[in-house]
Amino acid sequence: MSLQGKTALVTGGARGIGFATVERLLKDGARCVIWDRDQAAIDEAKAKLDGLGEITSDTVELAKPDSVDAAAGQALGRHGHIDILVNNAGIAGVNKMLWECTPEEWRDVMDIDLYGVFLCCRAFVPGMLEAGWGRIVNVASIAGKEGNPTASHYSAAKAGVIGLTKSLGKELSDTNVRVNCITPAVIETEILKQCTQAHIDYMLSKIPMGRVGQAAEVAAMIAWLSSDEVSFSTGAVFDISGGRATY
Repeated sequence: MSLQGKTALVTGGARGIGFATVERLLKDGARCVIWDRDQAAIDEAKAKLDGLGEITSDTVELAKPDSVDAAAGQALGRHGHIDILVNNAGIAGVNKMLWECTPEEWRDVMDIDLYGVFLCCRAFVPGMLEAGWGRIVNVASIAGKEGNPTASHYSAAKAGVIGLTKSLGKELSDTNVRVNCITPAVIETEILKQCTQAHIDYMLSKIPMGRVGQAAEVAAMIAWLSSDEVSFSTGAVFDISGGRATY
């Protein structure tokens, strides 16, 4: 599978699934743009990926329209267009019952995990339409299908990402821009540090394979969805949950 000549932008690309995705896309021939809000993490990621291919980066606050628009302008100014958009960035938030969450705690997760996806799609879809080709892969979660207790904000945001994917996929169905999402179960990344052990144990108990997923496994699916090989799927939800998903 070759992505030679394609430019991919990965949000949250400095860590976890995002980092693994950048690494995989580079190996498949794409040039990559890392978006993250942590410049130190970006610098570390770029050092680790040195030699694999062309990498540029921008520091972005995904919940702020002005920041997204400014960074999009910078990325488009460097590369001319973005062919592949991977909306990966997200936070887990606190583990609390819904009624125990403060409005700020709830809103923080919604702003980054859902509103940020909207802002990024809004920034890059017009260019994909003009170019006549594009791939958007949104990283949702099994929590968006099933709802995890003590994670109402995260579950609601990821359910929103699934709905956004279905809607945008239909809006672009008569073009050569494909929009799909994936629904990972628990993956071994730094985001687990935001979760209580009880919450991690709950998620693991639901996985028939009896293990957490690896970021490289998720990156492989994202790379496939970013390619020409996916031509008749759009607005679709692809499971990567070790058998947890029941639909």
